Amino acid sequence: MQETVKEDLAASLKGRDFLMLVDYTPEEIRYLIDLAIDLKKKQKAGEVYQPLKGKTLGMIFEKSSTRTRVSFEVGIYQLGGQGLFLSGNDLQIGRGEPILDTAQVLSRYLDGIMIRTFAHRTVVELARGATIPVINGLTDLSHPCQALADYQTILEHKGRLQGLKLAYIGDGNNVVHSLMMGAAKLGVDISIATPEGYEPDPDLVQQSIDHAKETGARIHLCHDPKEAVDNADVIYSDVWASMGQEAEQKERELAFAGYQVNEALAKYAKKDYLFMHCLPAHRGEEVSEGVIDGPNSIIFDQAENRLHAQKAIMAAIM
Repeated sequence: MQETVKEDLAASLKGRDFLMLVDYTPEEIRYLIDLAIDLKKKQKAGEVYQPLKGKTLGMIFEKSSTRTRVSFEVGIYQLGGQGLFLSGNDLQIGRGEPILDTAQVLSRYLDGIMIRTFAHRTVVELARGATIPVINGLTDLSHPCQALADYQTILEHKGRLQGLKLAYIGDGNNVVHSLMMGAAKLGVDISIATPEGYEPDPDLVQQSIDHAKETGARIHLCHDPKEAVDNADVIYSDVWASMGQEAEQKERELAFAGYQVNEALAKYAKKDYLFMHCLPAHRGEEVSEGVIDGPNSIIFDQAENRLHAQKAIMAAIM
């Protein structure tokens, strides 16, 4: 990427919110991925890089987390800043304070906000009221930080993104929404197999199809896991019941019974396929032990890259 182009992209990202990948151009997404790879190299080499020295990130958690909490807290520290853990129960929004009021108050104290919550409208309202960048750490609709780290990981292992085929098997949830839009923006073909009644959000599917026209990516939805996995470069799985859906666990186990990613299904993919999972995983449910712990699995590279991708987001927008 030419230096002048990089400089223009860097300037365009300053002060922006990071809510959904649809808000970013293919060039901006690729810039963030390349920045994440560069920051990873710096960190591995022991190079101190602190562009956010003296800055503070507020981290609001209305949903518990392992990877999001640790990666953001470590990430802001490595960039020279400080992270503040803010439990939803500890803030006044937990007692009914309007989100717009909270946004304006936090904007007077902080340099950026990351929020991991349930309703996507909460993130949108927070960003509308804030005068500092807001990062979507996860909502029920979207998980853009995860998708950015995922495509960074695929690029590192495959050397390219354009023209690869990613097969997603499971629930049409927030993770697949972001993977789907990322695929559309980056020129990755994505084939999604879900049980009937568990398809991705139709509006987001259509948005992804529209954006895919610019890159030549193909967005394919089906109900047959074998059809989705056929000749895939990457197989991706997620839990059948996400956080907040525990009451549906038994019902979902029945609906998803034929959707386990196992050795028999993986045979339909390319021999050098990659297996990915955003974690936490339930071995023996959505994925067999032989696949998730096998030689094609890159789940821990993927988990590590949450740190580097999120550092790139913070460095770029804060």
